[in-house]
Amino acid sequence: MRRTPLVALVIIGVLGLGTAGCEPSTAGIATDEVRRATVVEVVDVPAAVTARAVATLAAPAEGTLARLTVEPGAAVRAGDIVAVVDSPAAQKRLADAKAALDAARSSGGRPARIDLSGVQRQVDAAAAKSFADARAAAGQITDATVRAALLTHIDAAEQSYRSAAQTSQRLITQVQRGLASVGSALAALGAAQRIQAQSAYDLAKSTVDSLTLRAPIAGVVQLGGRSTGTTGTDPLSDLLGAVGGGLPAGAASAAGAGAGATGAGTPGVDDVLVVGDRVSAGTAIVTIVDVSELGLIGEVDETDVLLVAPDVTASVELDAAPGVLYEARVRTVDLLPTPSARGGVAYRVRLLFGNPPDGAGSPPPNPRPGMSAVAHLRVRTATDAVAVPASAVFTSELGDAVWLVRNGSAVRAQVRLGVQGEDLVQVLDGLTPGQRVVVSGADQVTTGLRLQ
Repeated sequence: MRRTPLVALVIIGVLGLGTAGCEPSTAGIATDEVRRATVVEVVDVPAAVTARAVATLAAPAEGTLARLTVEPGAAVRAGDIVAVVDSPAAQKRLADAKAALDAARSSGGRPARIDLSGVQRQVDAAAAKSFADARAAAGQITDATVRAALLTHIDAAEQSYRSAAQTSQRLITQVQRGLASVGSALAALGAAQRIQAQSAYDLAKSTVDSLTLRAPIAGVVQLGGRSTGTTGTDPLSDLLGAVGGGLPAGAASAAGAGAGATGAGTPGVDDVLVVGDRVSAGTAIVTIVDVSELGLIGEVDETDVLLVAPDVTASVELDAAPGVLYEARVRTVDLLPTPSARGGVAYRVRLLFGNPPDGAGSPPPNPRPGMSAVAHLRVRTATDAVAVPASAVFTSELGDAVWLVRNGSAVRAQVRLGVQGEDLVQVLDGLTPGQRVVVSGADQVTTGLRLQ
């Protein structure tokens, strides 16, 4: 029998070892079966909790806080009296205006002087000052309903005065030309004076009436204005009206002259007003927060906004309540963009909190307006979809692809994706249930690699 030389055996053995060492490694590569599943696509949106409405009541004139009828945390109804301001200055203005109105009425409105043009100029100057003072005073009132009503009344009164003044001026010109009697001109001047006196009285009376502060909305009481913190910014300035698409009448008024008057003051000092404290016009006294419907407002990046629509559901996580999930749904999506905090373009989305599910055990803690949150919007859902793990998909020069195991070897397969979840993605075309694909280590796979 012919024997193989020992050297030949050694060479063959070395070649055999070399061949075995060149076999591609499959360590770190895993495969799984293509299955049918429900795939949910989620868009994460940073958000903040919002109240339904907030209204801050401020002193309409300088004076003293005479009465405070509510305690912090108390619930009030719209129209309830919450505070009373004593203002001798406002009372004096009312008394003076009443005396001037009575004098204009008792004299028939006819001035004693016969210098008609001079009287006209005096009346015009007095009227201009009166209307300017009226608007300035109305601007100090933080109750939007009262402020709007006063400004409307002032505009109407000014228009009436202008009409009467034009009539008197025309008659004065005719008197000077000998075309009209002095009596007619005096009567017209008197009418203009009465209108001016009535307007001054109405404003003074409205100011005195508003010294009794009434809640414009139902809600929970907080003394002072909206807390501004040490930065001097109002954390709720963008959070109003987030639920209902707008505030109730009289509720969007806290930002006026007194909105920060009693917010953050000297550290370690409680600067909330108490009975007997002096107040200026516009000083915030009481803030009422309507928490009957809590919502959220967030910003959706332009790359995702087309997927967001009303009634899309979401799970919400609060920074203040880690591990607790709240349910919410999208109420509105803005049409116009807002500058994004991350740069670029974003769109505001408003959500409404839902009720906790029945039988969920103890209810989660109630969110508070201004709290930071993340809303996970479930923008698309595919049920009974052909699905693979998201880690199985990679991008090739031809588009999305996966490594398909066919006859024990890796084959690149192009796929068309649908709903893309965090863990699973829907495959619309390119795979069928039961096939096996590489789900990890795809970067180590090459065409023809033997896989088990």
